[in-house]
Amino acid sequence: MNDTAQSPAAAADSSATTREAVTTAASDIGGFIRSQRVAAQVSLRQLAERAGVSNPYLSQIERGLRKPSADVLAQIAKGLRVSAEVLYVRAGILEERPASPVRDALIADESISERQRQMLLEIYESFRNENQSKPE
Repeated sequence: MNDTAQSPAAAADSSATTREAVTTAASDIGGFIRSQRVAAQVSLRQLAERAGVSNPYLSQIERGLRKPSADVLAQIAKGLRVSAEVLYVRAGILEERPASPVRDALIADESISERQRQMLLEIYESFRNENQSKPE
């Protein structure tokens, strides 16, 4: 047997570990979405309608049975009136970034669209990265 080939038992263990990681991530984001929905005093049906997803699908997300895509997370964030970035970080799609008053202000500003907010955050981050790489 060659060293790179896995035994059937090892492959099954690896597959089970991967499934477990996906299930854990799905339940974490689902629980977070549920807590945000309850805190906002929004019913499951109301959030599903606001987010443009079906009631059963949202219920499955909240119970950790489904892991939503980034697009669905953005729709749910809009329905909850929170930043999509918060949900992306919670779901493990984005890495958490250090706090910044400018970023916090952009995230909290409800007068701009989610797309505008993301574009401004990207521009801001690119300026910060550029300035950090320059010697003084």
